[in-house]
Amino acid sequence: MKQFFSIALLVFSFVVISCDQKKKENVVPSQMDQVMAIHDEVMPKMGKLGKLVGELKSKVDTTATGKQYEGAMKDLQEAHIAMMDWMKGFGDRFNSDEILNGKELTEEKQQWLDEEEEKVKALKAQINSSIAKAEELLSQE
Repeated sequence: MKQFFSIALLVFSFVVISCDQKKKENVVPSQMDQVMAIHDEVMPKMGKLGKLVGELKSKVDTTATGKQYEGAMKDLQEAHIAMMDWMKGFGDRFNSDEILNGKELTEEKQQWLDEEEEKVKALKAQINSSIAKAEELLSQE
């Protein structure tokens, strides 16, 4: 009887653990999680922006090619500023409980989140395109 109880307890434990794991796997990311995922995807590229600016800066001159380098450098700098501005604005609108802990948003804040989602998607495109343009120019040397 004691052995049966031990086996039953063990089986029950496995069932509870596996159900708990399935719940975690089936959780759909919230809109806030999705916005933060986009931020987390592009944030590491900030270092690359700076590196590319440095590479382009030495090539800027009055020639047509030099002007192309200057344009690409300005695009990178604008993308960097846009990221910093977005993060500041986002941080001004939402507190850490809302961002990190999934605290329920007011109707107004939900509208803001919709706006911020569109902004961060545009920001991602701006960052990626400015990097692609700079890398393409630098590869033509």
